[in-house]
Amino acid sequence: MASSRPPTLPEVTISEDGEVRFLHLGTEWIQGSMLLDSPFDIELDYVQRMMAWLLFVDPDTVPKRRALQLGLGSAALTKFCFKKLRMDTTAIEINPQVLAVCRQWFKLPPESARLRVLLADAGQEIRQPQHLGRFDAVQVDLYDHEAAAPVLDSADFYADCRQLLTDEGCMTVNLFGRDASYERSLASIAQAFGEDAVWAFKPTREGNTIVLAQRTPQHPTRMALLARAEEIQSRWGLPAVKWMRLFKPIAK
Repeated sequence: MASSRPPTLPEVTISEDGEVRFLHLGTEWIQGSMLLDSPFDIELDYVQRMMAWLLFVDPDTVPKRRALQLGLGSAALTKFCFKKLRMDTTAIEINPQVLAVCRQWFKLPPESARLRVLLADAGQEIRQPQHLGRFDAVQVDLYDHEAAAPVLDSADFYADCRQLLTDEGCMTVNLFGRDASYERSLASIAQAFGEDAVWAFKPTREGNTIVLAQRTPQHPTRMALLARAEEIQSRWGLPAVKWMRLFKPIAK
């Protein structure tokens, strides 16, 4: 999806299994999905958890906020932020074929005043001054066709992501929690944001672990978070109440 100097961008393919369409980058690994009957919902657990930043903002302010996705995937996050949350939404994707497939097969709406996809290297593009301090949610899902580990994963990269955020902003990152690279990735995020600003989910059944980092550390009470989770679930259909059993700060 994005890397410093990709040798050759992988071929994008799709498959279907009953009610779900999947996106692949030249392998059997699933890089994204879409419910055919509900194309603007988020189908995969780990992608739903990328929305955990909603726990830390007033739901009434969400349509006034801005979201950025690094790595378009099947456009699930981009579509949800744009269509369901009514946010100003930007995605950065290096592979033009991914963008074309998302428009043709995954119901990605056309560009508009509130929706844009930048074809660029994410690591370079996020350093552009027009992006700094602009986004309330930065969602990072940068895997290549081998899906072995994130292709941008250094403390410097996460520090660049932090510079994108508003004071209330959060970054969410998809990591493989059962992989040896997880602890290294978590340490890099904590170095960039401060350990007190970092929260993590338990891994999904498939091993995906979503980590959240706040520009400004917040530690609401569990009761306050539960009330917010109930409102998120009621408004937008995300299983946020279940998140409460799986999500906690990493600082002891």
